[in-house]
Amino acid sequence: MAEEKEQDLQSIMGLIVNGGNAKSSAFEAINAAKTGDFDTATAKLKEADHFLVEAHNAQTDMLTAEANGEHAKVTLLTVHSQDHIMNAITFRDLAGEIVDLYKRLAE
Repeated sequence: MAEEKEQDLQSIMGLIVNGGNAKSSAFEAINAAKTGDFDTATAKLKEADHFLVEAHNAQTDMLTAEANGEHAKVTLLTVHSQDHIMNAITFRDLAGEIVDLYKRLAE
């Protein structure tokens, strides 16, 4: 039981950490684009995508366990982790649009 709780906590923290890292990288992409450094902006968007893939993998593990009958106890921390991921995905999408806009303005 303790091992199962530890594994759930690891998955939840994976979502929070990777979601936060993705959002931070997306924000750095916007800041780079604002200064005209589009190579860095592109690299930071790719970095954000990497973190989102990591978060998605953790989320998929949780969903797979649920589908296999291993029902997780939904806690406030679990909900919080899902919020982090959802916000990170939205912010990453918006950052890509903002970087594109800065590129157009620079042309």
